Amino acid sequence: MKIYNTLTRELEEFKPIEPGKAKIYACGPTVYNYIHIGNARPICVFDVLRRYLEYRGYEVTFVQNYTDVDDKIIKKANEEGVSASEISERFIAEYKKDAQGLNVREATIHPQVTQSMDMIIALVKDLIEGGHAYEVNGDVYFKVDTFKEYGKLSHMPLEDLQAGARIDAHEQKGNPMDFALWKAAKPGEPYWESPWGKGRPGWHIECSAMAKNYLAETIDIHCGGQDLIFPHHENEIAQSECGNGVPFARYWMHNGYINVDNRKMSKSLGNFFTVREVAEKFGYEPIRFLMLQAHYRSQINYNTEIIEQCQAALERLYNCKENMEYALEKAADGAFPEEEKQALLARKQQFIDAMDNDLNTADAISALFELTREINTMTSGSTLAAKEQIAFAKAVFDEMCGVLGLLYQKKENEIPQEILDLVEERAAARKAKDFAKADALRDQITAMGYIVEETRQGTKISKK
Repeated sequence: MKIYNTLTRELEEFKPIEPGKAKIYACGPTVYNYIHIGNARPICVFDVLRRYLEYRGYEVTFVQNYTDVDDKIIKKANEEGVSASEISERFIAEYKKDAQGLNVREATIHPQVTQSMDMIIALVKDLIEGGHAYEVNGDVYFKVDTFKEYGKLSHMPLEDLQAGARIDAHEQKGNPMDFALWKAAKPGEPYWESPWGKGRPGWHIECSAMAKNYLAETIDIHCGGQDLIFPHHENEIAQSECGNGVPFARYWMHNGYINVDNRKMSKSLGNFFTVREVAEKFGYEPIRFLMLQAHYRSQINYNTEIIEQCQAALERLYNCKENMEYALEKAADGAFPEEEKQALLARKQQFIDAMDNDLNTADAISALFELTREINTMTSGSTLAAKEQIAFAKAVFDEMCGVLGLLYQKKENEIPQEILDLVEERAAARKAKDFAKADALRDQITAMGYIVEETRQGTKISKK
């Protein structure tokens, strides 16, 4: 498998540190509100990365944190007159609901910042002792100029980064680029005891400490949104490599932005949508499909027309699955020509080739729909394929959908007895050549939300 590495800006063959194992760290949500559709992209994309690596035989350890102490959390808590922990606990639960709705598997480990203070403080102490950080009035800052490779992820020279840096009036930094590792507590804020007094960690140090503790000093893949490249991931590299003395991550993967109606999503523009809001109207699965129908590094667009197209695409897949399962029940044993088997295996290889090419889910979905077209021909043509052939096609179809995490919403297949009775009455009318009555019964069944089809395998009933 080849991965585009943001660090080198090259497509590189994935070679894990330990053969057969993959250690991945993904930046998780800051839990002060419902996640928006932009947040859904890395969640879905890197869930597929994990699924695909496991599909190819890797043992994956996937760590995704919850940032459960932060300025935004504290602000929301103050606005509502509750504790910061109440806010974070509430929105961790809401995140889990949305993640489940999107069919995102739980991480191997979901560490929380508030439960990781010992390891965070230990890393800050190491940085101070190594001459890479300093304390001023209870604040601790990282000395950027002690890390000569600063800017290697964002590919910006240090002087360019410095030009945009500013020192806030309340800060006492030696260099505008220096960033906070530990913040002295302000009145009314949650705090933890430390060698530098009461306070809480800076944003960047949290991920470095948790990645080290739950994975290793050097991990295989670090992933997140494009917006995190600078300063978050750049700062993670600096503090991790200075603190540990080894490279932090071998591969860096970043997904592209999401626009809404071809404009940047913004509350001020009135085009800001949470996952929950979109799901209530269109369902969760079309959102997941939207995130995968384009290459993860590309910019994608969201609007009503596009999400409805995603709904329609999923319906085609569900119909194929339903028809295939019905045909499998009715099919007889028979010959499974080798050329037909090889054609199905070729489609599977097409899917794998796409995924091996920097997780190209767009081309992988194209392979899935080409397979869908072939299965539809197989199950509705003039000659029904043998049971062995349909079963093999179904296995390939299910594999692809499983890797992509699609078709997880089970359709209601149980047909009410009232509908079955009407279908039986219609069959009797047809047998008696009372076609007017048969047509009337069919219309009645249709009005009740079901479709009756006469196929070579018999009468098929399905929900509209």
